[in-house]
Amino acid sequence: MRDIRIEQLQYTVEGREILKDISLTLGGQEFVGLIGPNGSGKSTLLKHIYRVNPIQQGQIYIDDVPLRDVPLRDSAQKIAVMGQFTRLDFDFTVMQIALMGRTPYKQSFDDDNDYDYALAESSLKKVGMWEAKNRSFSTLSGGEQQRVMLARALVQEPEYLILDEPTNHLDITYQLELLKIVKSLGIGVVAALHELNLAAQFCDRICVLKDGMIQRMGTPREVITESTLNDVYGVKAVVAYDEYHIPYARYIVEGIHHE
Repeated sequence: MRDIRIEQLQYTVEGREILKDISLTLGGQEFVGLIGPNGSGKSTLLKHIYRVNPIQQGQIYIDDVPLRDVPLRDSAQKIAVMGQFTRLDFDFTVMQIALMGRTPYKQSFDDDNDYDYALAESSLKKVGMWEAKNRSFSTLSGGEQQRVMLARALVQEPEYLILDEPTNHLDITYQLELLKIVKSLGIGVVAALHELNLAAQFCDRICVLKDGMIQRMGTPREVITESTLNDVYGVKAVVAYDEYHIPYARYIVEGIHHE
């Protein structure tokens, strides 16, 4: 996939503008982070890309083809989605969950074949969950469940992976593990993230949204700045850089001091 191109996207719900003239290109092999305050439009933007929200105004292109002209099955084969938390009404094994990633390639009543099982095995090994293949999904920890859901997305063989706040509800160990795996995939990734220091560490570019508009766009060094944190989030911070020149923010809270 060359890229996903968004042009002048606007979205209104009950008279309220949720997205305002969003134009953005997502490269086919880069990790792009979406950050911004709650209600800034991150998830709404992602839902347009994976076709939950209809396009009201503007356009989205995949491989220069308007998204509305791409059959749903074709776009499902190209784009995989992983959200922040998954509830299942039925109890499935880890292997069964992984194999669900082949759904966009199946006709009604098609059975899983050797290729499907090989993909599931490879993906579960990649996320460190192969040994749990016969376990019930419901018995897994939150971090383990997220890794299985990532395996399901990989079984889809996507060219692009959309992560809608995937690290919510996870402790820092699982957050780092998950994003490290995603970073190593070598495919296009766009992720809505809350934790700015994680975004700075893993993203190639970061798009900052506020009130449905793009406020900043650039590399982590260009975007994670004291002025951005003040202007967009209304917080004071000191931004420093590690030995790899990656920015990290230390927030300043008045009235709290440590000896």
